[in-house]
Amino acid sequence: MLRLTEVKLPLDHPEEAIQTAILKKLQITPAELIRYSIFKRSYDARKKGNVVFVYILDVETTQEKRLLQRFKKDPHVMPTPDTRYRYVAKADEGAIASTYRPIVIGAGPCGIFAGLLLAQMGLRPLILERGKPVHDRSVDTFGFWSKRKFNPESNAQFGEGGAGTFSDGKLYSRVKDANHHGRKVLEELVNAGAAPEILYVNKPHIGTYRLVKIVENMRRTIESLGGEIRFQNRVEKIDIEQKGERQVRGVVLANGEYIRTEHVVLAVGHSARDTFEMLHQQGVYIEPKPFSVGFRVEHPQSIIDQCRLGSQAGHPMLGAADYQLVHHCSNGRSVYSFCMCPGGQVVAATSEVGRVVTNGMSQYERSGKNANSGIVVGITPDDYPGSPLAGMEFQRRLEERAFELGGCTYEAPGQLIGDFLAQQPSTTLGSVKPSYRPGVHLCDLSPSLPDYAIAAIREAIPAFDKQIKGFAMHDAVLTGVETRTSSPIRIKRKDDYQSLNTVGLYPAGEGAGYAGGILSAGIDGIKVAEAVALSLLHQKVS
Repeated sequence: MLRLTEVKLPLDHPEEAIQTAILKKLQITPAELIRYSIFKRSYDARKKGNVVFVYILDVETTQEKRLLQRFKKDPHVMPTPDTRYRYVAKADEGAIASTYRPIVIGAGPCGIFAGLLLAQMGLRPLILERGKPVHDRSVDTFGFWSKRKFNPESNAQFGEGGAGTFSDGKLYSRVKDANHHGRKVLEELVNAGAAPEILYVNKPHIGTYRLVKIVENMRRTIESLGGEIRFQNRVEKIDIEQKGERQVRGVVLANGEYIRTEHVVLAVGHSARDTFEMLHQQGVYIEPKPFSVGFRVEHPQSIIDQCRLGSQAGHPMLGAADYQLVHHCSNGRSVYSFCMCPGGQVVAATSEVGRVVTNGMSQYERSGKNANSGIVVGITPDDYPGSPLAGMEFQRRLEERAFELGGCTYEAPGQLIGDFLAQQPSTTLGSVKPSYRPGVHLCDLSPSLPDYAIAAIREAIPAFDKQIKGFAMHDAVLTGVETRTSSPIRIKRKDDYQSLNTVGLYPAGEGAGYAGGILSAGIDGIKVAEAVALSLLHQKVS
């Protein structure tokens, strides 16, 4: 097939215009065109009011050889790359075997995809998840939001689907993907019930409610292939041989059960703080890493749409507009938008009693009145010197302070942007109604973050207003605090994906510091599953 890039068409083009554009570009007749498919569709909104779609198309034609010769100097016509995923090995082919089942700790995006790949390779993984199945976990999470009934083992962070379940289901990443792991992730999501459009639209997303069913379907696939998922089974300890070479021997569950294994995929997510403490105590090599802290900000979605799309704002083919912003401040800090959720809501995302954490999510339709995004400040281990877990304690202190500022009821502290910039407390809401539940307690947010972070955000907001007119509107609402942008640690691993100092332990995904979002976490889960299979292949050959 041929791949055509940079095929531009008007926003309201009919479907047949794609074929017409192909015929015109390649200068072939309809009879010479066999079929075509859309590989990628994005839009160019640099000219407000004149948004155009930009396509990458894969075309099958009877004239392929002739056309490749004719367009050999045209960078927009080339052979279609082979994007099929290929397994490194499969047990049913006699290539790999194991005395003990590999164990995956955590059933978030990384753990699910690691488990799925291990199951597809015939390795019958056992997935251990501390939280509940995704449906029951959703009941607990929504119960906390509406009735303040908090369950530290079943919430927006813990349970089947992981933190990604309550974060809009965004599926884009900057990860380089030479082996097509990202395509594999998207295809498996479609197989589980996601809309096929995620394979080709720019910045695809699934939506929180739809993710619940997709996660359930992926679980059934894993089970049908011989895998097993146990819920409410928290791993209390990893049994590690301490004499000579440190080697994983098994895991101990909170109920006392011991399970023998030689391969543990650690996919616990960025909020498994008790697990981080356990690993540190057991001598697994951990180092601190940079992350970011800040607030969630809410604006009317109509302001974002108008600024980004002009007269075409509200067009059904464009949906709710998003943004990406960054400002480098005079104090040396950088402030940027994080996890922007068009037409979404701010959600309570704590995983510990007596702490407040915010995040954002959207449904598939993105039809909410407000746009929300994290506005966060980058920090480094220099800001929280100490042990490898000092960043985690830094997060905890900010979350405890947010709980206190919110009135110790799990309401989040909030402030209008106008008051925040004027350095005065907020007492009354304006035109923007915050979406955070259990609720927002208006106050002065200045004590909620370090002074350098407050100063940086105060400087960044007017700068962002120059890019999106209305960003600094008085009534826009800041809600604190956003602390879980990424893991505060990295559990370092070698080129074979095993822990730097513990054989058989495979740190993976966001919690280990190797991913940021659903897609990159899924990709990392696949890579680690491949590494486990290759380890078993090596054992058999030996």
